[in-house]
Amino acid sequence: MGGAPDPRIRMLLDILDACYARRGWHGTTLKGALRGMTPAAALWRPEPGRHNNWELALHTAYWKYRVRRRLLGDSSLQFERPGANWPRLPRQPDASAWRRDLALLDLEHRRLKAAVESLSPALLGRRRPGARWTPAEEIHGVAAHDAYHTGQIQLLKRLHEAGSPP
Repeated sequence: MGGAPDPRIRMLLDILDACYARRGWHGTTLKGALRGMTPAAALWRPEPGRHNNWELALHTAYWKYRVRRRLLGDSSLQFERPGANWPRLPRQPDASAWRRDLALLDLEHRRLKAAVESLSPALLGRRRPGARWTPAEEIHGVAAHDAYHTGQIQLLKRLHEAGSPP
C-alpha cells in the first residue's frame, strides 16, 4: 500500500499499538506488563490449574496470529508453537525460551500490523462468507484481548510479589 494509510486503517493500527506496545492512556500495555519479567515470575501460578503469565503471553501471540490468518484469508499459515489457543509451554522453560516467546509475541504483533496495513479499507466493514465478525471488529477485538489479558498479567504479578494468592 503506497502513501499514507487510509484513516480507518491508521486508527486500527493505533488501537493495536495502544493496547500492545505504546504508552496507553488506560495504563500498562501488554508489552509493558511483560517487560522485565523473569521466567520464574512468568511461570508462577496462583494455584494449580490456573494460567500463568507465560501461558497468557503465548495465548495473546496465538490470537494475533489467528486474526492475521483470518484477515489474510490464508488457511495455510501455521502458528510457530504447538497447541492452539493455549500453546504449550516449552519443554525447558528457561530464560532463553522466555526471550524467544516474547520475541514471538512481538513478531506476531508486527505481522498482524502488516496484515492490517494490507487491507482494503472498503472491506473493513464487510463480513467474509462464513465469518462471524467483520475485519474491523476482529482487529478491535484482538486489541481488546491484549488489554484484557494485560489486566490478568498485572494481577498475577502483584499476587506473585505478595507471595500468595488472595
